[in-house]
Formats: sequence, C-alpha cells, structure tokens
Amino acid sequence: MSSNKRVDLKIIIIGSIGVGKTSLLYRYVNNRFIEEYRMTLGANILTKQIEVDNMSVKLQIWDTGGQERFKALVSSYSKGSDGCVLTFDVTDQDSFYALEGWRKEILGNMGCDDYPFVVLGNKIDLTEDREVTSDEAEAWCTARNIPYFEVSAKQDINVDHAFENITRNALSQDSEGKDCYLTNSISLGDNKMSERQNCC
Repeated sequence: MSSNKRVDLKIIIIGSIGVGKTSLLYRYVNNRFIEEYRMTLGANILTKQIEVDNMSVKLQIWDTGGQERFKALVSSYSKGSDGCVLTFDVTDQDSFYALEGWRKEILGNMGCDDYPFVVLGNKIDLTEDREVTSDEAEAWCTARNIPYFEVSAKQDINVDHAFENITRNALSQDSEGKDCYLTNSISLGDNKMSERQNCC
C-alpha cells in the first residue's frame, strides 16, 4: 500500500463499567494514566494519527459508557465502525462473563461474522486481586478466533501493541460500501454532532 494514502478508521471500546476503558484510551492517545475514576457518560471520542505498515492511519476511538443505561446506545455508536476493542477487568470475573453479551450485541448491529475484535484483559498490575486467569481468557478468545492481550493502562503494558493489532485487522477488512460515521468532533459535550467528514 502507498505510504501517501491516509485511511480513517472508527474503533469502539466496549466493556462493563469500571474495567478501565477510558484509562486505556488516554494511555494510548495521550500516554498518560488517569488515577481518579471518572465514569463515561454516553461516549468520549479521541483521535490519533499513526503509521501502520507504511500507511498513515487516523484512528477515531469511541470510548463508550459501560453502564446498563448506555447499552442501548451501543447500536448507534457501532454504526460504521471498523473494529471493536472488547475490554474486561482481570480482577472482576463478572466483567469477563459479560464479554459474550457485548460481542453478540456488536455482531448483531454490524450484521456480519468477520467483524474485527480484539480482547483486552486490563489491570494485570493488580496480581493479588486477579479473578480471571490468562488461560481462561485465552481459551475464550481462541474459541472465537479473537486476539487476546493482557494489558495495564497504569503501567503501560501492551496497550500500543493491542491497538496496533485491531488497526491491522480493521485495515485487512474490505470497507468499501460502508457508511461513514466519523465526525470532526472529539467531544460530545453538547447535543449537536459536528459535520461529518466526506470520507466515504
């Protein structure tokens, strides 16, 4: 692929409340860790320009609220997305068990079986509190042919590698004919969506 071509990708981060989706996003985009917990209301959007396999890629990453009341919004957030980062907390077994529901929700919205996923097991720095083993998580992912990464937003372990993986998988999918839902905005602070880019 030509290095002078830029590709825009929309990636969504999904998972239960408190698994560290926002911390992972800020670690990846801004290379910093958010110490205090701040619940995401609806969605938070950040962008990052990267080079992958000699191609310039602009990632627009949607961090979605994990509360049950925001679950109904997942269908609208996933429209036009190119890949999904499924996230759980290795110290919270319920968040791991919830992955299947989130996965089915996204597949139902996208209407295809080859939609790119990656699974992140976050908070591996909290070894003494761990409830989900590496073997258990890897077995779940292997059965569904999904790449798995154990990460720590706090200690910056494997975060870049995981996002590069979902980017490569998204690039490998044929995105022709897909509606574009990228926006110029990185915040949903008001109720007005910015004018959509004419990228598709």
